[in-house]
Order: sequence, then structure tokens, then C-alpha cells
Amino acid sequence: MEDILSPVRSKEDIIFEDSLRPRSFEEFIGQETIKNNLKIFIEAASKRNEHLDHVLLYGPPGLGKTSLAYLIAKEMGVGIKPTSGPVIERTGDLSAILSNLQNKETLFIDEIHRLHPAVEEILYSAMEDFSLDIVIGQGPAARSHKLQLKKFTLIGATTRAGRITAPLRGRFGIIYRLDYYGEEDLAKIIKRSASILNVNIDDQGAYQIALRSRGTPRVANRLLRRVRDYVDVKAKGKITAKEAKSALDMMEVDSLGLDEVDRKILLSIIENFSGGPVGISTIAAAIDEEKDTIESIYEPFLMRIGFLERTIRGRRVTPKAYEHLGFNPFTSPQGKLFKK
Repeated sequence: MEDILSPVRSKEDIIFEDSLRPRSFEEFIGQETIKNNLKIFIEAASKRNEHLDHVLLYGPPGLGKTSLAYLIAKEMGVGIKPTSGPVIERTGDLSAILSNLQNKETLFIDEIHRLHPAVEEILYSAMEDFSLDIVIGQGPAARSHKLQLKKFTLIGATTRAGRITAPLRGRFGIIYRLDYYGEEDLAKIIKRSASILNVNIDDQGAYQIALRSRGTPRVANRLLRRVRDYVDVKAKGKITAKEAKSALDMMEVDSLGLDEVDRKILLSIIENFSGGPVGISTIAAAIDEEKDTIESIYEPFLMRIGFLERTIRGRRVTPKAYEHLGFNPFTSPQGKLFKK
């Protein structure tokens, strides 16, 4: 089965996300503080007929960093040129992009933490002085030439803010962290997406999907599509709370949004390592999963809902997780778990 609860964008998501992307700040649900502040900064820059300060958006995947980048450009009334850190392999690639930017235009770099160090250094003078230092010729005849750029706005997005170097981070004037969404906002997003996709859904059905969406709009929209498939075949085409619950139970997505891999991680620590602490590499080997996948996708959610703790000695399952999985959070004298 597909990794339906992964916040990382899949090929299928690309097809749907463009059609579901909000077209204005009014359509963008959630992240109210960030949204309101950005509206003020954009309006102020427009009044002064200036470019907007460089913007850095960071946070877990699937929360709307790309959508916000496109909205910023649209609200500024300028074009946007999207790219990503891994795509820009040589300094010449970035120099060509920067030299072709128009006045006040937006350059969006996704996964900006993955820029090559030599490429990143080109950005320093471009962001600060709007210029590029180009070396013409070779050897003793080589000379440096400063190419003046048009003033632009760089919007960087990353899921790993800690990997961005201090010199690069310091050149961003506007920095915001996107946080996970509450169930109410997710239910609104699901209702909006359902109307665009012509899906018949009631408020309780939307809320039932929101409860299991791990606080992530991308996951919520993906679950909506899968539940839509279920009701088209098994029900009368309308998503109610009952039908949503039946569909998600069939997909092994439980009431808190845990899937099979989440449960494997928790059960492995409980049953094989007495609840922890245990190292992440050991957990990965025990469940035959990539260490990086556990750290970037599963562990943050399990820690956020209070099911997993990270200690200096390793990961440890909390009593709350024992309860959810149906275990009493204590052991018998022989070290065996008591199942409720």
C-alpha cells in the first residue's frame, strides 16, 4: 500500500496540488499570524514601490510553504521563478537565473538547505548588494567584473532550518516557521478541496478525516481522495462520519492518524526493547525501515502527540502510547507486558 500518511509530496500529489492551491490569502486557511504579517509587509513594500525583503519559510513538509511563496508573488503583482536546491548544480546555473530576473520579481528556491556551498556563496552578494562577481578570462589575464542585478525577492523554503548556514540565514529579512494545523482548520481545508473536486461531504465527514490527518493539509487532501474512492464504490457517494471512519479503518489509519509503520515502531520498542531507551539505528534495523525515513517522517509526529520521547540514551515509548495500543504501561515480574 502507498505511504498514504507521508507528508512528502508524491507524484500523484503534484497532479492534484496545483488545482487545490489557494489563489489568494483569503483562500489560504490557517497560519493566521504569518499570513497577516506577510500581508502588511507586502502592502508596505507596494506602497513604497520597493521589492519585498527576502523571505525564509521553514517547517515540516506539507504545510503550505510553496503555496505561500506563490501567494506572495501574486500579491506583489510580480512573476515567480521556481527552482530547488538540488537542481542548481553549478554557480553558472544560478548566475543565469539571477541575471534574467526582472525588477521586483520573485525567485523561489525549495529545499534551499541543499544548495552546494559554492552556489550558496554566489547568493550572498546577490541578496545583499544585488550584484554578481564574475571572473572573465583565465590565469594571469583573469579579471573580476561586477554585474549589477535588478532588485528581486528570494523566497527560500526548507524542512531543515538547522542545516542552513548562518551567513545565508542572516540575509533573510523575513523568517517564519509554519506549524502543524488544528482539526478545525484541516476540516475547512478538506471542505474547500471537496468543493473543488466535486466531492459530496458533510461537516462530520470532513472532521473525521481531519482527526486522522496528522496536522498536515497535504495528508488531509490525500486522505480525502482515498475516502472519495471508497464511498464511490462501497457507499452512495457521500462522505459522512460513518463512511469516513470505515474507509480510514480499512486503510489502517487509526483515530489519531497512526498507520502500520507508526505502530510497528512503537510495538518494536515496547516488545523487543522493554519500552526503551533504544537507538534509532536499532529501531530501523528491527522494523526494516530507513533510519532517515523514521527520523524525518514518523518520529516527529509520534513525539508531537506524546507517544515517543527522545533522550540522550535513545528513544523511549511513553505511557500514553502504551494506553493507545492497549497495553498496561507496566511489566510483570517476568518482564512480560500485560495486554488490556
